[in-house]
Amino acid sequence: MQPVTGEPTHKTAPGPDAPGARARAQTPPAPAPAREPEARRGASVLVVVPAHNESASIADVLRDLAVHVPQADVLVIDDGSTDATCQRARAAGADVACLACNLGVGGAVQTGYLHAAERGYGVAVQFDGDGQHRANRIDGLLEPILAGQADLVVGSRLLGGLRFRFHPLRFLGNRLLSRLVSAICRRRITDPTSGFRAAGPATIRFFAKHYPQTYLGDTAEALVWAARAGLRIVEVPVRMNQRAAGVSATGSFRGLWHTLRIVLALLVDCLEPKVTDLPEELP
Repeated sequence: MQPVTGEPTHKTAPGPDAPGARARAQTPPAPAPAREPEARRGASVLVVVPAHNESASIADVLRDLAVHVPQADVLVIDDGSTDATCQRARAAGADVACLACNLGVGGAVQTGYLHAAERGYGVAVQFDGDGQHRANRIDGLLEPILAGQADLVVGSRLLGGLRFRFHPLRFLGNRLLSRLVSAICRRRITDPTSGFRAAGPATIRFFAKHYPQTYLGDTAEALVWAARAGLRIVEVPVRMNQRAAGVSATGSFRGLWHTLRIVLALLVDCLEPKVTDLPEELP
């Protein structure tokens, strides 16, 4: 029989030196599309205002928010006040959660985060009810989150050459906590006791489930918890007012004692296992 002739049905792949093979091998893959920041997919901004006996300032605070962030929803957490804070906040048109007893600022703030998580807000802003925070600085806090550069943004009174008049004891405590929190978070944190913050969706869900309840825990310890969970923290410079009304405990020997307690709590936190499973949604 004569052998069958013709082209084989199976062709051998060209070797690496074949014409055009090197060019094909060096062609880079098409870049993946940029990931849209999660906060932009969320709807609106919620401003959480924890307040305890702030009846003298709460109406002015809410007016400031209405002028500068009219697009945001505002939730006042009345933390068991014994004055007219709840009534004046409602009279100013705000949504108010009046807690039956005083939970402390940590419990009040976490109540706001629970509300934000359940309602699907894209950003939650912590804003004090004593008149220290300026609503016209909120946009600066939102910017890194909306750009996808941060999960938690802290307004610092000590960045960019800013100066804030601290009580000497409070300044000492702030410096001590700054050194310790910076070491634990492995990044410079200049103002760990600032309560002026903005949280993106991942941080909202995390704080809704895990939030420190001790005094100053809502500031310094919350930063450590967030950093150890892998959340990205950024500071931006902000100007703040001196306290307009009410009494702060941080400028006293009692406040210094609480600072030493939070230092101990932070050291203990370093021995705890890290929270690595950030919640996708509330259970």
